[in-house]
Amino acid sequence: MNEGYLPLYRKYRPQKLDDIVGQAHIKRALSNAIQLNKIAHAYLFTGPRGTGKTSTARILAKSLNCVEGPTVTPCENCESCKAITNTIPIDVIEIDAASNRSVDDAHEILEKVQYAPVNGKYKIYIIDEVHMLTTQAFNALLKTLEEPPKNVIFILATTESHKVLDTIKSRCQRFDFKRITTNDIIEHLKKIAKAEKINISDSAISVIAKSSAGGMRDSLALLDQVSTMGESKEITEEDINNLLGRLSFESLYELTSHIVNSDGASAINSLEKIYDDGNEPIQILTNLMLFLKNCLIVKTCKSDVLSELTGLAEEQVSALSKLADSLEKHQILSLINKTADYIKEIKETTNQQMWLEVSLIDLSNLTENTKLADLEARVSALESGQGTSITSRVVRKVITPVPVQAVKKAVEVVEKPSQVEEPKIEKQEVQKETNVVETPIEKEIPQTAQVGKSGGGSDIKSLWVSILQSIPSQAERAFFQLANPVKINEDGIVITFKAPNWIERANSKEKKQCIIDAANVVLGKENIPVLVREPLPDDTKIEKVKINPPKKSVLPPVDLVDKNEEISQSEIETVNNENKTNNPQKPVAEDVMRSDQSNMVRDLFDGKFLD
Repeated sequence: MNEGYLPLYRKYRPQKLDDIVGQAHIKRALSNAIQLNKIAHAYLFTGPRGTGKTSTARILAKSLNCVEGPTVTPCENCESCKAITNTIPIDVIEIDAASNRSVDDAHEILEKVQYAPVNGKYKIYIIDEVHMLTTQAFNALLKTLEEPPKNVIFILATTESHKVLDTIKSRCQRFDFKRITTNDIIEHLKKIAKAEKINISDSAISVIAKSSAGGMRDSLALLDQVSTMGESKEITEEDINNLLGRLSFESLYELTSHIVNSDGASAINSLEKIYDDGNEPIQILTNLMLFLKNCLIVKTCKSDVLSELTGLAEEQVSALSKLADSLEKHQILSLINKTADYIKEIKETTNQQMWLEVSLIDLSNLTENTKLADLEARVSALESGQGTSITSRVVRKVITPVPVQAVKKAVEVVEKPSQVEEPKIEKQEVQKETNVVETPIEKEIPQTAQVGKSGGGSDIKSLWVSILQSIPSQAERAFFQLANPVKINEDGIVITFKAPNWIERANSKEKKQCIIDAANVVLGKENIPVLVREPLPDDTKIEKVKINPPKKSVLPPVDLVDKNEEISQSEIETVNNENKTNNPQKPVAEDVMRSDQSNMVRDLFDGKFLD
């Protein structure tokens, strides 16, 4: 081993705050704290790996313990600065919490905290991967972390801050390190490559920066690995891809083109070449999914940011744009989702090559089966036959609750449209003085598709009888017998009353809900709207309907009519005659002034009212 050789990530570790790549917000905050001499007793550095947490902790320790410190620019010549640079400091103790995580290790730290610093002004404890400490170890550090001895500073670093106890977080100043941008990594790698005389192309550096996921340490380690390949020729993007196990852009472009063209045979031939080069099935599908992701970016984003987002050269972006033009966004998303599913399948199977070939064939069929034009053609074909099902829909909705005669009449109306008079839609002008009670349905229901608007209203009468028979309350049935139905269909019901007081009663929430529930049962539809108003001159008029009440029951008039309402003598006599016919022993013409509860009690005990 060459003792004089240092890996690039160690050789080019930043020694000052200004040397840190990125993290401008953290550099500014720590610089101001040092200059103002506002040093906290505990810090928590959190963020992804390779973003400079430990390096920043060492730089902060060097700035505080320098003989010229606290200072933002350590001298690098004093004993304390040299010891920290060479990682052999006395007053700066670095602890790996992954291997020193027990409560005994925490007690050992607490015992040494009491001793004063030797060379520097502060004794600084840097605990890396602090989230690995046990709960007992955390609890042992709590009190000391909150009120440490004078000149003792704790710097905790972690990649998983959610695993650190909240009681620990609350005692620290927290600094969140962000991923370093690709452009910052590229510029830093170019400087190091120039200083180290590494013969590498800009596209290769870009691939290295992209593969590091925002971590500078990973980028420097990869650059160090490929540096030996640039002795005789320039290191290219292909060299980086081979080293990382990535497929070339050309191979992925060819494979994806076959998939887009639904050419499964050619896709399998291209797959054999890629597989024979030593690429694993999961690796192949993962690279294909990333390629499809770039296709989606090209399809979605503006052209001026495509090179940055995809990490591809302008020529490659142009070729990818042409390929993406033959795809739709939903197709690309389907391909990505399907590829991700096959990656999971291949991880669990023992015959990965077979499943790899099956996945390519399936992906080739997927684009053909999900073309939007094909889907639109299918929808158009379905819509073209929509009219043939109108009759069946009407019969299905009417046949169950309506009596047989009403069903036959409704079917005749639908099956013989030539015999049906087209309803005349005329706009009715209602004078201001008419007493029409405003309801949530302020506009009259359209007359189109009205059930039974012909033949003098005979169909409306049949449906109205069915609706009245579906009302469970005898009093409600009697009250709505006084109404005249104008329209009855699936879109709504319109009924009229002669007396304004009856209109007001019928529009009450309880009474209107009664007729709505009955209409729902008869017409087979939920929440059918009901409009109650005064009669108009051109309203369809039907004969007075009569319904047969159940045995041992009378037909009591409405209980909603106030005692001071005027009811014609002829209407009272009509009700009395019907009640005498149904139950001659119980004339109840006077019951119009009594409540539902009173009538119910009388019927229950087979009694009568005494004046």
